[in-house]
Amino acid sequence: MTSTIIISFCILLLIAYLFDLSSSKTKIPSVILLLLLGWLLHQMTEFLGIHLPDFTVVLPILGSIGLILIVLEGSLELDLDKSKISLIRKSFFGALVTMFVITFALSFLFQYLGGFPFRSCLANAIPFSVISSAIAIPSVRGISTANKEFVIYESSLSDILGVVFFNFIVLNTDYGFKTFGNFGIQLVIIVVISFVATIGLTILLRKIEHHIKFIPIILLIILIYTVLEIYKLPSLIFILTFGLFIGNLYKFKRFKWIKKLHPEELKIEDQKFKEITVEMAFLVRALFFILFGYLLETTEILNTNTLLLAAGIVGIIFVFRIIQLKISRLPLKPLLFVAPRGLITILLFLSVVPAQQLHLVNKSLIVQIIILTALIMMVGLMAFPVSEKSNEENAEPALDVNKVE
Repeated sequence: MTSTIIISFCILLLIAYLFDLSSSKTKIPSVILLLLLGWLLHQMTEFLGIHLPDFTVVLPILGSIGLILIVLEGSLELDLDKSKISLIRKSFFGALVTMFVITFALSFLFQYLGGFPFRSCLANAIPFSVISSAIAIPSVRGISTANKEFVIYESSLSDILGVVFFNFIVLNTDYGFKTFGNFGIQLVIIVVISFVATIGLTILLRKIEHHIKFIPIILLIILIYTVLEIYKLPSLIFILTFGLFIGNLYKFKRFKWIKKLHPEELKIEDQKFKEITVEMAFLVRALFFILFGYLLETTEILNTNTLLLAAGIVGIIFVFRIIQLKISRLPLKPLLFVAPRGLITILLFLSVVPAQQLHLVNKSLIVQIIILTALIMMVGLMAFPVSEKSNEENAEPALDVNKVE
């Protein structure tokens, strides 16, 4: 039995690796193939009469670890310099404003359809307003540098802002001056903690001489994130801060206190750390979506009762994405299509407390929206491919997104 589990586990992950390898060529998002793989595994175990334990409790754990690693992976790839200020500003305000607009639009829709309390509608609408970095970042490897950087910033910031906004709505019953004051204090606290923890982890990264050094750092990152989550602080800000700092430390070597960290030496360690983070993110992401696919029922995927609402929500998402890109003066092709919902949507959906759950928002609706947005992204990336030559030509203009039309 043990051998069978090990063999099955290895085969599933090797298949997931093949999906990841082929996705840049086929433009088929690996999440669709992973969900399908998990669903087929479920059908096979039922057909053969194999009874496996309930994995439902494992899903949120894998999802949280996956979110940490994916945001860390994305932030490690980003370059910080003055030429990126416009890009960061557009990414931030694009993610923030679009999230608010879509959340309130869907909240009014849910309230109109079912007469639910508006606060409950907000909690259920937020998961649909967040772009999934777990799907977006791996899917844009083949597009131009300028567009890829925008997607990385936008999706990572969307995850962070979505979690912060969700916790703010769920944890507060009123939204007066005191509530916003406490929220402001929380942001100050997380910025201070992020700075101190980042410096501490950077020193550890340089000081540890043992042959095992990166896994302890990653475990400490997960530990700090989890402790911050217990106190309801926006802990993804810490992950983003750490990744950006480590990945760009050598650019700030003109500062005396940065020189003490030996940034040139850390640049080599940063590359190794990035490699192990990418591989761990792949592993956890693959397990998460295979498991989620395994837990799906066929009736949930093909539920015609939710299909019309799912199509309507997807329509709202892409209408506001067109408006966002037009206002930001960014290209519709292919950025319009890169607005997938995925891991973060599932995590936030699972975090809605029973008292605030709506019968309209169920697993069928979540799955259908994830699949529809992933299919739209797939079709869009297939229809507007970027050649290697085009990618190289766009590498330098990426420094000024104002010129991207």
